[in-house]
Amino acid sequence: MATANCRQVMGDCFTIGSIVICKTCYNQEIEGEVVAFDPQSKMLILKCPSTCGNVNLNDVNIVNLSLVSDVQVKQEGNINPEPVQSLNLQRLNTRIRNSIDEKRRMVSALSAGVSPDGQRLFMQISKLINDEVTWRGSDIVVWQEEVIISPPYGLKDIRGNAESKEFTYIKKVVEKHLKDQAAAGNSPTNSGVNNLVGSNQSSVTATVGQQ
Repeated sequence: MATANCRQVMGDCFTIGSIVICKTCYNQEIEGEVVAFDPQSKMLILKCPSTCGNVNLNDVNIVNLSLVSDVQVKQEGNINPEPVQSLNLQRLNTRIRNSIDEKRRMVSALSAGVSPDGQRLFMQISKLINDEVTWRGSDIVVWQEEVIISPPYGLKDIRGNAESKEFTYIKKVVEKHLKDQAAAGNSPTNSGVNNLVGSNQSSVTATVGQQ
């Protein structure tokens, strides 16, 4: 539940362009630039530096202030801010829905006994082509079945048209991944995927490009 300080800040509303710090009920701090605020739903949209480290991207956090314990205005925005580019809410909702669906597929894959090796390979491919890789049971499916990688996820386990550029690209990704894992000394029991699905999240994050 929001504290008195949080309610006071909400009562004053937020200036577009202000830098604020929100502390969620899970003690997570989210700092970013105010893009939009809806007093009725208590939804605050913040533009934050990208967590992937790409300077050309930003994370957009949609914060539910009903689940925020404290809000601090770190820096007031300009009185006459520049026009804010509209957000493609449909695209954001689609990304959120796809992310949730993918986490559910990951849980199903883990239930099917996917090895830590398979989990690590999936995460590596996801970093490169996030929207084009999914699970089908214990198989990693890339580009709508253009390429399929089955356990134990070695080079010989890659299926698809060997002459296609998609197959060649994924084969190089797998080869590099296997070499990196061997150099790091990772074994099938060293790591897994944890905390796949959270409950009652106080914020949702999407990554968008700067216009």
